[in-house]
Amino acid sequence: MKATIVREYGGVEAFEVAEVPKPEIKAGEVLVRVAATSVNTVDMMIREMGEGLPFSPKTPAILGMDFAGTIEAVGEGVSDFAVGDEVYGCAGGLGELQGTLAEFMPADSKLIAHKPKNLSMREAAAIPLAGITAYEGLVRAGTGAGQKVLVHGGSGGVGHLALQLAKHMGADVFATGRAGEQAQLMEKLGATAIDFTSETVEDYVAKHTQGAGFDVVYDSVGGENLKNSMDAAALNGQIATTVSLLELDLSTAHFKGLSLHVVFMLIPMIHNFKREEHGQILAELAKVAEAGALTPVVDPKTFDLSQAGDAHAHLASGKAIGKVVISVI
Repeated sequence: MKATIVREYGGVEAFEVAEVPKPEIKAGEVLVRVAATSVNTVDMMIREMGEGLPFSPKTPAILGMDFAGTIEAVGEGVSDFAVGDEVYGCAGGLGELQGTLAEFMPADSKLIAHKPKNLSMREAAAIPLAGITAYEGLVRAGTGAGQKVLVHGGSGGVGHLALQLAKHMGADVFATGRAGEQAQLMEKLGATAIDFTSETVEDYVAKHTQGAGFDVVYDSVGGENLKNSMDAAALNGQIATTVSLLELDLSTAHFKGLSLHVVFMLIPMIHNFKREEHGQILAELAKVAEAGALTPVVDPKTFDLSQAGDAHAHLASGKAIGKVVISVI
C-alpha cells in the first residue's frame, strides 16, 4: 500500500511517500481504508520532537491520528462493526499504533464509531481528537443548561467544537478570539464573541456576567492564559484546560474555590486505558452532528498523501481556518 512515512524526525521535509506492506489485523481490530485524516498540533509535536516524547512511534513511522474511512476487514471478536461500514476515530500515530497517513490502517474497534451520516469523510476526519477533547472537558466540568460558559480560543480546532457542544448542552456560550474572521466564525457557530485584544478579563466579566464570572471556562489556549481563566471564573467555578505544562500560582483558584480539569485525551491510546470511552464519546458526537448541532470547520486548502509536509506547514503558519485535512483517497 502507499503511505507517507518519516524515517528521521524533524522538519516538514521529513515526510516521504513509500510502498509499505498492507497491515494485518489482530483480534479486536478492524482494517480501515482511510479516506481522510486531519492534522493536529500533537502530530506536529511528534514529527518535530520524535524520541523526545515518550509516546512517539519508532522510525520509520507512519504518523497521523484522526481518520474517516471504510471498514475492509473485521478481526476476531468484533461485533459492532461490519465490512463496508463508514467509521471515524482517533486510533493511530502513537507508540506501536500505525498512523493514518496510509491507504489502510488497523484500528482498535474500541476507539472508533460509525461516521456521522450527514458529514463527508473530510468533515468527519476533522472531529475525533478535538471533539473528544472538547466533550470530555465540558462533561468533567459539569456543563449544563442555564450556565454561562466561556471558551478561550473559540475559533480553534478544539474551541470551535467546544462552543457548539456547550450550546447543545443548553449553556449560554461566550468565546474569545480576534475581531474579524475569528469573531464572525464564533458568532456563526452560536457564541457571543469577545475580542481579547481590546477587552480585558475584568471588562468582559462585568459586561456579560455582571461581575459574577463564568460558571465554566473551557481554556483551549492554556499555559499563561490559565491566569485569565481563573480571573474569569465564578466562585466555585469550573475550569477545563488542554494545556497545563507550566508552573502557576493557584492563589486565585484557592480563594475562589475553583476546580481545574486537565484534559489529555491521548491517555486511552497510550496506556490502553478505558479505550471504549472514546468509542462511546464518538458515537455521541455523531448523534449531535446528525442532529445539526455540531459542524466541524474544515480549512479550504486540500492536500494528499504526498503533501503531508505542506499540510503541517499550513497548520503551523497560523493561517488555517478550522481543521487542516489530508485526503487519502
